[in-house]
Amino acid sequence: MKAIVWQGTNKIGVETVPDPTLLLPTDAIVKITSTAICGSDLHLLDGFIPSMEKGDILGHEFMGEVVEVGREVKKLKVGDRVVVPFNIACGVCDPCRRGLFSACDNSNPNHRMTEAMYGGVSGGGLFGYSHMYGGYAGGQAQYVRVPFADVNPHKIETDLSDEQVLFLTDIFPTGYQAAEQCGIIPGRDVVAVFGAGPVGQFAARSAQLLGAAHVIVIDRVPERLAMAEAAGCQTINYEQDDVLVALREATGGRGPDHVIDAVGMEAHGHGPGALVDTAKQRLRLTFDRITALRWALLSCAKGGTVSMPGVYGGLIDKVPMGAAFAKGLTFKMGQTHTHRYVLPLLARIEARQIDPSFVITHRASLDQAPDLYKTFRDKQGGCIKVVLNPWA
Repeated sequence: MKAIVWQGTNKIGVETVPDPTLLLPTDAIVKITSTAICGSDLHLLDGFIPSMEKGDILGHEFMGEVVEVGREVKKLKVGDRVVVPFNIACGVCDPCRRGLFSACDNSNPNHRMTEAMYGGVSGGGLFGYSHMYGGYAGGQAQYVRVPFADVNPHKIETDLSDEQVLFLTDIFPTGYQAAEQCGIIPGRDVVAVFGAGPVGQFAARSAQLLGAAHVIVIDRVPERLAMAEAAGCQTINYEQDDVLVALREATGGRGPDHVIDAVGMEAHGHGPGALVDTAKQRLRLTFDRITALRWALLSCAKGGTVSMPGVYGGLIDKVPMGAAFAKGLTFKMGQTHTHRYVLPLLARIEARQIDPSFVITHRASLDQAPDLYKTFRDKQGGCIKVVLNPWA
């Protein structure tokens, strides 16, 4: 089969690789009908996630048709149309039973790697996202093996198009969880979203769905800001305005009630902190550039929430913790518990409260993906979200 593979830092290629097979009786094989490039895939391209190996198949946003099931799979059959969350859950461990699916105890066979890196803490497995998170082949391919097949795939039994439901695998639940974590008081609260990429777009629209009185989106890319404005959000271009001043002015001096950092470890910015972050990251002295997080902490109102769906990879410094402490901020963060949100958000799509396909700007084949990875990373050609057809 064809698949997009990691060939080294800044090297993505399309190769012919062996088709996946059932390894356990609880597995299923899914023929991929649609897959996508995610912003967090760019951290792999740029070499900031450890334990990638040449030939690793990328991709964690995908859906398709079940073509084979293991003998112990009870809830799926051949021919079922499914979306598959990016994080892999067993469904029976304590975190899974509590709805903390991304913290699954049993889905990461390489948990000792994450425990060593993060100090005794281990998350669950992820599709196509390094050996540290299980070494699972991803879904930017024609077929994929799905473990725990009675837990992870969710059947789509309506005539909604792939493009309307594909993002239930990651970025829609990720944006929604980020907004939900804020505890928005409907009709009152102001929410600021740093980053107008795909997750930021869904975080902003999710904040609106949850009743935010006003949503402000901060970025520097005109087409991303225009997309947010089309949804009725106020926007701030941080290259043209002082972000902290603009946010105070937009909120009567108090700052936004809640702030979402939808940027993460490769934030752009300006000022001494941003310059030091960039230098240290290039020298591999740190994984993370945290300008967006600093702005989030400094801008958030007293008693507010800073919600962090953006990916961070290691130790960070120059964090204005004194400001966060003085204002009594609440931090909420982590990998999305995607499984928790698939059915509720599918219901919102079916009710026409939102059509997630709004975010798509580019459609392509697998063969075009290596160039589009760089187009997406470099924010060229109006690229906000890329959807790939493995069979084109």
